[in-house]
Amino acid sequence: MLRNERNTVSTIVFLSSLGMIIPSLVSVVFPALISSVASVNKGDLDPFEIGPLALPMLASSSILLSIGFAFRKKKLPVFFSRSIEYLLNFEISSRIALIVAVVLLSIYIGATIGELSINEEEQWPDYEVLKEGLKIWPSSDSDNMFIKEQNERYVRMSLLYFSQNILQNIKILPFTASILLVILTYFITYQISGKRFSGIVSMVILLQSYTFLKYDTIAVYENFWVLFYVLSLYVVYKKWYTSPILYVLSFFTKAFTAFFFPMSIFFIYRAKIDKKRKIKLSISYGVLLGMSFVVLFVSDTIYDNVIRIDPSEFWMGLGVWSYQLRFDFLMVLTILPVAVGLFFTSRRGIKEADAVLVLILGSLLAGPILTVFTDFYYILPYRYMPLVVFFSMAIGIFLSRVNDSQQSP
Repeated sequence: MLRNERNTVSTIVFLSSLGMIIPSLVSVVFPALISSVASVNKGDLDPFEIGPLALPMLASSSILLSIGFAFRKKKLPVFFSRSIEYLLNFEISSRIALIVAVVLLSIYIGATIGELSINEEEQWPDYEVLKEGLKIWPSSDSDNMFIKEQNERYVRMSLLYFSQNILQNIKILPFTASILLVILTYFITYQISGKRFSGIVSMVILLQSYTFLKYDTIAVYENFWVLFYVLSLYVVYKKWYTSPILYVLSFFTKAFTAFFFPMSIFFIYRAKIDKKRKIKLSISYGVLLGMSFVVLFVSDTIYDNVIRIDPSEFWMGLGVWSYQLRFDFLMVLTILPVAVGLFFTSRRGIKEADAVLVLILGSLLAGPILTVFTDFYYILPYRYMPLVVFFSMAIGIFLSRVNDSQQSP
């Protein structure tokens, strides 16, 4: 790819990402602004009431962006400039990476395993739907649309049924999926950045996430779909022919990943693999996803009965950050400078940085688009789990340093 073409794509991706990140952050600064403009029932909302994270977010973004631009323009004091250079070039051995990863996972598992004894009926009202669905599984013949919908997610229900009836605890496989997701985040970050240290950083960022820790053992809002989807991206570099299969598995775990199809195609386009493999992968994705839609819509499913189009809901969907991600402090406070950092990382030669920006963009866009087409689903915090993973990858990738051999012509 010619350098000018690569830079043009990077710029378009960056500006498009800002087009979603900035409105999302507006809801952090003014939590009621978007709702008061888009909602018919405005009530007594004060559109310009300042949110509690507004000043910290603006301060952190301004400071980090200032430091970044000063470093790029070589205006930082020598000590700070050398410290940043050291961090960008810092790497650890495979042995140290293994030890650190094992320690992190051991702490995480030890601190979390007690949650497997918690009864979800006492935590989540939606568990009643799952409980009733498991009673009739594998049938989806129910008058309750919510039971019918979840039982048609065959991969998810198969795994939960196995966890409950074979392993005797419905939380075991969801917890296992979360552990595997942490490990996978390391490997895909390492694959893209070429640095084991970046992979470890991405693990730490994911493990500190409030959203991840809240849903990591919850059967009702399990991470199977996220695991399958991220794995479908990782194997693009390995057993590439399994990538579309894993994507379809994620689709039949949660149909929400249908919105991620363009993200996958762009990821393939930016991946450091040969052109023939990119073409084969793209065709395979299109064929398998098309077949999946045919299977869904020629059968007796609920999806063709829950469609309703209301464009105004898109703007309402942009305003959820102020309350649904308010405890993911690191992401809220730094996502804007991280996006800028990814843009310059791409300009340094790591093309997949653009792909990660698109993954972040798509994760932000999917929820509002969903609310435009149906009121059957809501944008709940667990739907942002892919965003949490991609943000974790982004910070690790931002810390990568490109060698001359990695630069594209």
